[in-house]
Amino acid sequence: MKHSNYTSRRQFLQTSTAALAVSSLAALQTPRVHAAEGGPLKIGLIGCGGRGCGAVVHGMTHDPNVELVAVSDLMKEKAEGGVAQLREKFKDRIKVTPETTFFGFDGYKSVIPLADVVFLCTPQHFRPVTLKAAIEAGKHCFCEKPIAVDATGVRSVLASAALAKEKGLNIVTGLINRYSPRVRDCMKRVQDGQIGDVVTARAERMGGLWMRPRAEGENEMQYQMKNWVNFNWMASEYINDVTVHQLDVSLWSMGDDVNPVSAFGLGGRIVRTGVDAGDMLDTMSVVFEYADGRPLYAFSRCIPGCFGSASAHINGTKGKAEIGNVGFGTVRILGQNPYESAKEQNPDPYFVQHTRLYNAVRSGGKEYVNDLPYTAKATMTAILGRMAAYSGKRVTWEEAFNSTEDLSLPSYSWDAVPPILPDENGKYPLATPGQVGK
Repeated sequence: MKHSNYTSRRQFLQTSTAALAVSSLAALQTPRVHAAEGGPLKIGLIGCGGRGCGAVVHGMTHDPNVELVAVSDLMKEKAEGGVAQLREKFKDRIKVTPETTFFGFDGYKSVIPLADVVFLCTPQHFRPVTLKAAIEAGKHCFCEKPIAVDATGVRSVLASAALAKEKGLNIVTGLINRYSPRVRDCMKRVQDGQIGDVVTARAERMGGLWMRPRAEGENEMQYQMKNWVNFNWMASEYINDVTVHQLDVSLWSMGDDVNPVSAFGLGGRIVRTGVDAGDMLDTMSVVFEYADGRPLYAFSRCIPGCFGSASAHINGTKGKAEIGNVGFGTVRILGQNPYESAKEQNPDPYFVQHTRLYNAVRSGGKEYVNDLPYTAKATMTAILGRMAAYSGKRVTWEEAFNSTEDLSLPSYSWDAVPPILPDENGKYPLATPGQVGK
């Protein structure tokens, strides 16, 4: 069965455009920023799931001068339930009222005007549009990873990143390894040559994956929104949804100022064959190729009962660096100049990122942070890998970045028709390498 939203190489734009901007934070000029004067910073939360409410906990625990004033979620019960849980922990610092609790596909539009800092914690499908709205409204943002599901969304996010810089709006993203003291220390050693010249890197993410069964009476849109992590148009595969963390560290080691030039890969579905498995794969392996001949490997697997791994492995001419996710696991260097980081990590990187954001917002322009460039690069790399595995072709960075693939819907409502539908047996069509786009 043909899937209309899987884009072939023949559908790519053929014109050459500038490569994705991937400048490091150091390359961003410090702009003028106007922080809220006096009183607590007001947070608005868009997306009240576990990651959204968790981000609020991280953002409020060590800063008493922050309040939650508004929330939105697609589902009313999730918005209200999230607020109730947060109120148990933070009491009167949760200023959300029934009048500032919003739900539905347009709820985010009501949250943004009420906040100083907007937390964007919906599924990544919605990230480009909510980020654009927040930046255009002049709001600072905490933006979860990844930031898009297709190149169209990545380009939109890069435009928002440029506008944020122009306006002096600070943005911290959820690529948490960048805020781990242990990971940052090890990466500095790598960049200082402790393992010699970096010749290859490997991103590994092996784990399980949750699936939510269809409830009686749900229409297709309601079901896919609930089970979003199993649909390509919402998540853009496991490599983008989760492995993006390890991809970011691997890309960091290869150089934030350079992109892979092409990728090829393969993927399959072995055990996730039930009706609730959506249209995504359970295994994917991709080789990203650099112009100087260096490869970056990415291995993703979401199959229960197998060994787990969430780590980046960086090989150099004098040794190897092993970096566990967020620095909570093994962080060490092997080879001529061995090193192992103590496992105690203080401060916690999940708190560090919010402290960094609030300090920048309150600094009056003396500090500035914008994590979108490297987050966009990691997201685009994951999308490139997914496109290569789906098509069975070698896909170049330029082809992928200029792709016309757009997984968004013309309009959003609970009665909307998703871009992929099940057959008479409840199964969804999968991308077939060699057949994609035909």
